[in-house]
Amino acid sequence: MTTQIKPKSVIDSPLTRINHLLDWLNTRIVGQEDLTKRLVMALLCNGHLLVEGAPGLAKTRAIKELAKAIEGDFHRVQFTPDLLPSDVTGTEIYRPETGSFEFQKGPIFHNLLLADEVNRAPAKVQSALLEGMAEHQVTVGRQTYSLPDLFLVMATQNPIEQEGTYPLPEAQLDRFLMHVEVHYPPAHQEHKILKLARQEVMGHDEFPPFQLTQAEIFDARIELAELHMAEPVQKYIIDLVMYTRTEMSEVEFGASPRASIALDLTSRAEAWLNGRDFVTPDDVQKTIHDVLRHRLILTMEAEARSTEMNQLIDQVLNSVVVI
Repeated sequence: MTTQIKPKSVIDSPLTRINHLLDWLNTRIVGQEDLTKRLVMALLCNGHLLVEGAPGLAKTRAIKELAKAIEGDFHRVQFTPDLLPSDVTGTEIYRPETGSFEFQKGPIFHNLLLADEVNRAPAKVQSALLEGMAEHQVTVGRQTYSLPDLFLVMATQNPIEQEGTYPLPEAQLDRFLMHVEVHYPPAHQEHKILKLARQEVMGHDEFPPFQLTQAEIFDARIELAELHMAEPVQKYIIDLVMYTRTEMSEVEFGASPRASIALDLTSRAEAWLNGRDFVTPDDVQKTIHDVLRHRLILTMEAEARSTEMNQLIDQVLNSVVVI
């Protein structure tokens, strides 16, 4: 049955409403709780998400459902080999009636942007995202245009078929807050997926119970920044990152300072979503795989041995002592 968006309650805190949003998302994207949580965390941390998984695992659906529940607009771009940078950023159009050029904004100017199969477009198109993700602006010709204050890119990759793809350069990978791996749901969840699909075929689409405002998201970001992080926890984050640079023979280049910043942000989001006003080492450990997975550059020998990245990150956790 279709539900209508309810008015905001004055007593609802940003934490309460965002947790309600997360609960609703998990009824719409069944069996992918890690993905929905990471999407919400990226929203809270003002970061971007790289999602990798086989087709049909609700990657596109996840961000589309999130877009329903927040104040803002959404756009999807299918990355293909013939895509041009201007198809992402926009272009200047000549207006003969005025004899001047007018900039027509591209999809990147939406609040939520899905870059679907981002590795299927050439590097020059992928780099069109780079300035927007890193600098929150787009430069076309001599003009620079600011992006919306609320801006989230979710890029997807298919790990199965790599023929005709263009691997993302390290500089662009580092701009993503997290790299999330999406896996097949268990059998009991697949039963729920079938039921949900039948309901939608019958026209029983469901709207979110409320719409989260941008002001609430910005308030939540302030609360995250004010969370208490003890000095030993901050040292633990830095020790983890430093270990990847100095102690791992399989790694050519360790994690950059962006990894330290990302671990700080995501561990705060993990603690905040669990209703705590302080960060623990456990919060760091719960997010470190998604933060480091795309930031460690392996040696050629390690790549030749098909070294598993998740095992390397486990090695980091097992080697660095929690004080």
